[in-house]
Amino acid sequence: MIDFRSDTVTKPCAKMREIMFNAPLGDDVYGDDPSINKLESVAAQRHGFASALFCSSGTQANLLALMAHCERGDEYICGQNAHNYKFEGGGAAVLGSIQPQPIENENDGSLCFDKIRAAIKPKDFHFANTRLLSLENTIGGKVLPLSYLAQAREFTHSHQLALHLDGARVYNAAVALKVDITEITKHFDSVSICLSKGLGAPVGSLLLGSVELINKARRWRKVLGGAMRQAGMLAAAGHYALEHNVSRLADDHSNARYLAQQLSAIEGFNVDLSRDTTNMVYANVADNVDINAIAQQLKGQGIVFSPSKTLRLVTHLQITRADIDQFIAALTSALHV
Repeated sequence: MIDFRSDTVTKPCAKMREIMFNAPLGDDVYGDDPSINKLESVAAQRHGFASALFCSSGTQANLLALMAHCERGDEYICGQNAHNYKFEGGGAAVLGSIQPQPIENENDGSLCFDKIRAAIKPKDFHFANTRLLSLENTIGGKVLPLSYLAQAREFTHSHQLALHLDGARVYNAAVALKVDITEITKHFDSVSICLSKGLGAPVGSLLLGSVELINKARRWRKVLGGAMRQAGMLAAAGHYALEHNVSRLADDHSNARYLAQQLSAIEGFNVDLSRDTTNMVYANVADNVDINAIAQQLKGQGIVFSPSKTLRLVTHLQITRADIDQFIAALTSALHV
């Protein structure tokens, strides 16, 4: 199967499976799963935080961050395209009684500070209390510049706001910028990181923050049914991913650029080659191209993608240059049937 739907479809390699099989286990609710404890300790130190929490998913990690930063009736500001606003089931509002205040993302994925400033509520009992600004990096595959992150940190300090990063693909950002991960994470009060996307672990995300924030998040994880027992085999996979699958993200970025170039040469697919979106390729599909029919045809050949008039194709550790060539050949053939 050649699967371009997302980098969430990755499967653990043989070495990762071996490490999972042999991982020492305990009961995480009692705090005695050595593999989870090791991952949380190493991750906190590696990313420059005092504490870390292993979570079942990025959605859970983001929700726990919002619930740890905010109380009932509080508000967080984010982008209209933010994953924790648009694609996480409204969890902050439904489960946290936290009001999202989305504002329009700029073309580069950032949020305009003037628009953020205008969205902050006055200290008045008529309004929700604005507590937090949430950014996402990468967002739609786009990397937020380090200078922007520094400005965001200064902005939130001046407005007494906490700053959270949905860093589901933050390692893609660090690799693209050619910087250590701490050059990004140092600007934030909390960071979530998915281990199960480009890093290749089968399950799990991390939430990083202060001891106080992570203690609150750990309690909310229990309330939300997210406390895990002998989950050390999953944590061991995440630890392996952090140690072995970071630098190879550059291969995904290179493959995405190659895919964009090849796809742009096909009539009916408009790809903006000036747009560097790490491991994601976006193409506007012409009206005369039946992308749904093509998707069904290619699925029969073992090639999978999510059909849309704005097509998104994602490279990951199980997509090779040869896979891209096979996809381009199959797509070209389908267009000329």
